[in-house]
Amino acid sequence: MRAQLGDRLVVESPVTGVVRRDGEIVGLHHDDGTPPYDVRWSDTGEVTVVFPGPDAHIRHRQREPREGVSPAGGVGDVGRRITTARRRAGLSLGEAADRARMSPQYLAYLEQHPSDPSPATLLRLAGALGTTLDGLRGGGQGRPPGQGRALLHPRLLELDEDECRALLSTHGVGRVALTTEDGPVVYPVNYDVVDGDLVFRTAPDAAPAEAVDAEVAFEVDRVDEAMSQGWSVLALGRAEAVTDPEEVRRLQERAYSSPWAGGRRTLWVRIRPTRLTGRRITPADQ
Repeated sequence: MRAQLGDRLVVESPVTGVVRRDGEIVGLHHDDGTPPYDVRWSDTGEVTVVFPGPDAHIRHRQREPREGVSPAGGVGDVGRRITTARRRAGLSLGEAADRARMSPQYLAYLEQHPSDPSPATLLRLAGALGTTLDGLRGGGQGRPPGQGRALLHPRLLELDEDECRALLSTHGVGRVALTTEDGPVVYPVNYDVVDGDLVFRTAPDAAPAEAVDAEVAFEVDRVDEAMSQGWSVLALGRAEAVTDPEEVRRLQERAYSSPWAGGRRTLWVRIRPTRLTGRRITPADQ
């Protein structure tokens, strides 16, 4: 008997062929794939060391998916999402594996190979990395957020200013809203938080540049589709262009990432919030 990470160990009745238990092989003890194996059982989610008996066999994971397509919907797509979520959480491979209660060897395998891990495995990873099952699977990426069912007993909480600033954190994607001659408009932008100010880069002739010298609203939110809960933060203030060369240099040094839109984005716009409010929706029993 030989197996690889991601294969399934199936225990079934030798008489009827009915599956009595199955689990995902998440750890190997020998390089040649011979037993024993670390198996995460589907019925309990627990990992145990297993020496397979005569009533067990290996169900091998599909090794050669169709060209350009993996069981996860893209070549290594789940692995890339796991890696991105882990790095955003600031966790090493070992730290993330420890939080998810799995072997670093198996987590490395998931990140580096096309795979189709079980929902139980992805749920553990999602909890460890501070994301959701849909987030790791990439579900709903082409749809607007908020299509999940409403909570049965929701609770709406007002956030104080410190909580709002904590949720804004250091950078992300937000929306700047302003009134133009043609009416209200809203533009998504990549933003950074520097010394309590919201800053973003754009091109002088791009639409978001209309915010300069205007009173604007800036909104950031997070929606957890799987749990039908989330939060939003709204900042009000005046937008201004940053023109001092030394200040521009300082902002460039402290920027976390370049605008996703690409191209030359040389105009820095700063919003100093005069009012900061937010709300969070959670189940009533939390």
